[in-house]
Amino acid sequence: MKKETHRQKKRKKEGGASSGVGIKRFAVTYLLLMGVFFFIISFVPLQKVIDVNGGYTRGVVAATSKVLGILNIPSTSSGSIIRLPSIALDVKFGCNGLEAVMIYSVAVIAFPSSWKRRLIGIAAGFAVIQVVNILRIAGLAYSGVHFPGLFEYIHIYIAQGIMIAVALGVFFIYLGYANSHAERAA
Repeated sequence: MKKETHRQKKRKKEGGASSGVGIKRFAVTYLLLMGVFFFIISFVPLQKVIDVNGGYTRGVVAATSKVLGILNIPSTSSGSIIRLPSIALDVKFGCNGLEAVMIYSVAVIAFPSSWKRRLIGIAAGFAVIQVVNILRIAGLAYSGVHFPGLFEYIHIYIAQGIMIAVALGVFFIYLGYANSHAERAA
């Protein structure tokens, strides 16, 4: 039979009360930070100074257009528009991946961990989410050109579900990463 250390006994004793406080703290922090981030990207006077969403969208559209070129799908891009032979895609907030990155990043910030781990988690998650998002938009472009009758279905039901699943999956991976460090430190 293994003896419990003083720290393990203390953690077990406090577990019930502190876990409820931790969840409430996470939820409150998450909601406040999401409010701040949505304010930053949607407050019109601030958009005139720094248009985070517009700049982000232009970058995603340009990257997606390059990927389409690699896939031999002719396209041009301008602002938030990707023009293909038979369809034009207007990449808006919610489709540009910024919302998924914000939801993920705020969850990482709200979860208790060292700032070094948080920054690593945000950078890695950002990269994964954006690569998947650019491939998702390229896939939507492909479906719009080759399967126009299925485009709307793929866009609304499959493509959006992919982004939700990826953001959530990457966050679960981050939780394992953050918790593995916390267990080793304890």
